[in-house]
Amino acid sequence: MDRTTAAPPDPAKSGPRHRVLIVDDHPIVRHGLRTMIDAQPDLTVCGEAQSDREARAALEQLDPDLMIVDVSLAEGDGMDLVREVHVQRPGLPMLVLSMHDETIYAERLLAAGARGYIMKEAGSDQLLVALRTVLSGEVYLSEAMARSVGAAQGAAPADPVGRLSNRELQVLSLIGRGLSSRQAAASLNVSVKTVESHRQSLKRKLNLATNAQLLQYSLKWYAARSPG
Repeated sequence: MDRTTAAPPDPAKSGPRHRVLIVDDHPIVRHGLRTMIDAQPDLTVCGEAQSDREARAALEQLDPDLMIVDVSLAEGDGMDLVREVHVQRPGLPMLVLSMHDETIYAERLLAAGARGYIMKEAGSDQLLVALRTVLSGEVYLSEAMARSVGAAQGAAPADPVGRLSNRELQVLSLIGRGLSSRQAAASLNVSVKTVESHRQSLKRKLNLATNAQLLQYSLKWYAARSPG
C-alpha cells in the first residue's frame, strides 16, 4: 500500500460537499474544525461527537463520508472505535487527528483501519490536504512517518511492545513522558486504580519486576520514538 502523501483533489472541481463527522472530546477543537471545514467548497461538517457512544449513534444517524477521530475520548477509546468502525464500515475513510505522537500510534491505527494520521499541531492547510487525501482513497502520513512505516515493512516484530493492548500502549507512553499514575488517569479519563492495573499488566508483558524498571523502560522507549 502506498503510504506517501498524494496530491489531493482540486476543490474547485468537486461535486457535492463531502460530509464529515468530528469525534473529539474538546468543544474548542470541534468548533475550530467545524469553522475551518464548513468554509471549504467541497467539505461540510454533518455532526459532532465527544465519546465512543455518541460517535456510534452519529454514524448510524448521519452516514458521513469521512470521520475525524481523536485517540483520547471522553468515554471509550479512539483506537478501539477505529478498529470496530472499520469492521462495520470498511469503506468509511477515517483520519486520526491527535496530540499524541504519531511515531507511537500511527502504525497501529493504520493497521486498525484508519486511512491517515495527523497531529493537532499541524497547520490548517495540511489538515485540509490530509482530509482530501483520505477522501480520494489514499493514505495520509507526514513525510517522516511515511519513511518510518516504509522502512518497517516486512520486518519481523521483535519489540514486546507489539503485544500490548491499545490502552496499555497509551499508559506506557504517558509513563515515558514522566506522568504519574494520577496524571495519566486524568489524561485518559479513567481511575487511578485502572492505570495501576495497566501498570501491573505492562510489567508482566514486558518482563519487568519493579515500578522503577517500568519507569526506566518507558522513558527510554518514549525517548527513542520522539523527534529530536
